[in-house]
Amino acid sequence: MIHIDISKNLHGTQGAMVLEMKVNIETGSFVALSGSSGSGKTTFLRILAGLEKAEGRIKVDDEVWLDAKTIKPTQQREIGFVFQEYALFPNMTVEEHLLFVQKDKKLAKELLEITQLTSLAKRLPSTLSGGQQQRVNLCRAMMRRPKLLLMDEPLSALDVKMRMKLQNEILSLHKLFNTTTIMVSHDPSEIYHMAKRVIVLDAGKVIDDGNPKDVLLKTSGSAKFAFEGELIDIIQVDIIYIAIIAIGQQLTEIVVSHDEIQNLTIGQKVSISTKAFSPLLKSFNR
Repeated sequence: MIHIDISKNLHGTQGAMVLEMKVNIETGSFVALSGSSGSGKTTFLRILAGLEKAEGRIKVDDEVWLDAKTIKPTQQREIGFVFQEYALFPNMTVEEHLLFVQKDKKLAKELLEITQLTSLAKRLPSTLSGGQQQRVNLCRAMMRRPKLLLMDEPLSALDVKMRMKLQNEILSLHKLFNTTTIMVSHDPSEIYHMAKRVIVLDAGKVIDDGNPKDVLLKTSGSAKFAFEGELIDIIQVDIIYIAIIAIGQQLTEIVVSHDEIQNLTIGQKVSISTKAFSPLLKSFNR
């Protein structure tokens, strides 16, 4: 269990504010951190990593990382940190990046296999795609078998197809190592697919905390509308089907028939339109 009760004075996008976080996070859980830009998400990760100072207390299992008398150094916190930027050494191969962190060839081989990088082990970063470089970054973070994995919008620079692929690989590593994971994300479909809990920040304060579906799901009224979105799930409830759609920063749900779902695929772009109380869901041609 991670116990967090911290505060820090910040200057956000709307002026001075106080970041206040008082949360408990279960060991082995996957938590998404969401909210508007400047709300304190990245600062919170940096405080957990020991890269920024704060007032209060952080306790991981039975170990105090921060209190009035203790500030545990970053290198002793057993964390992995994955930034949006890849920050790879240009003169090191993929394999060398991993072994530079820990001389454990067995673990390096296992991580490369999970992330489908085995055939690229001897390649330099300049010869890799963005998605491949971020996989190296992720494997490097996992080489110490961290208690806590912190990710700051790790997939935001990638295209939709690559994001979905890496989402699954991150989940595989999370489950394999049972690493407590906290990820900053603005993508509702990403949060819905990966996290079991989402904490929403606004101006340094927690304004919502719970199951991703409950927190992110927004339903529309009877006004006429037409939106484009991404189909992220189809759930059967008794004899009906409910499609979960990501539109911008929100989720919405649409009841669809058994015949309609035959033409729908998770991850595809769809259009939602309505006349009064009858929403229609249509898939785009792939």
